Amino acid sequence: MEKNHTSLKIFGGYLLILLLMLISSSANGQSPCGGDGLCVVQFNAGFNEANKVTWVGELTDCSTNFIDIQTDAAAAGKYKIVVVPTLIIYNGGEEVGRFQANIMMKMEATKKEVQEKIDEILMDSF
Repeated sequence: MEKNHTSLKIFGGYLLILLLMLISSSANGQSPCGGDGLCVVQFNAGFNEANKVTWVGELTDCSTNFIDIQTDAAAAGKYKIVVVPTLIIYNGGEEVGRFQANIMMKMEATKKEVQEKIDEILMDSF
């Protein structure tokens, strides 16, 4: 006598779909850089253009990216941005450093401080 295992097959199918979703979401990670290397992302908003961190592009040994949370509102929640500008350093898709503006929405961290953090991350990887 053959048993009907339809329920078990459906349950297995759902488990497979959940597993694939978990794998694909962890593969993308939370990094907006899209690469495995070191990346610095500046989050700011159009209304705070006057306080944009202009020296980010001068950082060495990393790539850079810019996200305007005024035009990409979902980014603020996804990356936990509470004040602009915010600089986040990603290494291999994971956040390894964060610098946030003060209450006046001005970045207090200097180019030297951020570069030192980048250099520290690079040295730790050896």
